[in-house]
Amino acid sequence: MGQSDKVYLVTGAGGFIGSNAALSLAADAHRVVLCDDFGHDARWLNVRDGSFEDIVTIADLPGWAARNGERLAGVVHMGAISATTESDVDLIVARNIRCTLDLWQVCARHDVPFVYASSAATYGDGSAGFDDVSTEAALARLKPLNAYGWSKHFTDRRLLRDVAEGRPAPSVWAGLKFFNVYGPRESHKGSMRSVIHQIWPRAARGEAVQLFKSDHPDYADGGQLRDFIHVDDCVTFIRRALAQDSLGGLFNVGTGQARSFKALAKATFAAVGQEPKIDYIDMPETLRGKYQYFTEARTERGKALGLAPNYRSLEDGVKDYVDWLRANPEF
Repeated sequence: MGQSDKVYLVTGAGGFIGSNAALSLAADAHRVVLCDDFGHDARWLNVRDGSFEDIVTIADLPGWAARNGERLAGVVHMGAISATTESDVDLIVARNIRCTLDLWQVCARHDVPFVYASSAATYGDGSAGFDDVSTEAALARLKPLNAYGWSKHFTDRRLLRDVAEGRPAPSVWAGLKFFNVYGPRESHKGSMRSVIHQIWPRAARGEAVQLFKSDHPDYADGGQLRDFIHVDDCVTFIRRALAQDSLGGLFNVGTGQARSFKALAKATFAAVGQEPKIDYIDMPETLRGKYQYFTEARTERGKALGLAPNYRSLEDGVKDYVDWLRANPEF
């Protein structure tokens, strides 16, 4: 089979990071097979502008992957139940753990590059740090705060154990611990979409926006800190990982600089040319005790291997995103 006949499989292709990765690969004339269930919402818009090889449903994925392992040039596995508030743990196990392990086995059998979405949610409250060192001892110290974070942590530990015990593994694989990603094609995520997407229409009208009050004595209202990263920088990381000759491990995908939600809101107001107006509301009971007050990626490993791009600043990234939203009102 010639290289031109090879295909990239992108799961979660109707979603946020997945659609951006699929469009990037297709724009470079790669054959891309999308995997997702598009349902009744407007996620099809996320991939409208790309030219693709095929679409596979989530239910059909195991059989398709088993039949097409030799055709694969690489797998970008972004598909998952990503809501941190999801309470159906059996569904999380099926989608986030079982599906990942099945694809891992296919990629190991055919030595196909495998890049999958882990998450900064694996770090829990951050008390054990945000170092992406890929050892079982380091991972054993992490305590995720929700079932979503646990599912990603479970998978990370299993794949590292496979490698440590000499079981079959792809020559190129990377679990990417995405931090707070924002950017184009996230509108379908509802309450889980970025704060920028949620507040920019009100900010553009010069109206007040709402942020959570803090119930932690070390953080002011709106002073909760996150490592915010533009989705295009995430796609660059994915593409560079796929292009390696040899790679293995977990990698943080964040800028390495924590910024407050208040700074994010101010950057959004600046992007629309308005003075900031912020009201603070009580944090929902469902988030109390499960809320990360601080995240900041350690980025040295990704940078040392040439995987990390020159990350854009929060202010530049927010402006780029708001400009895109204005030009694409259907999103």
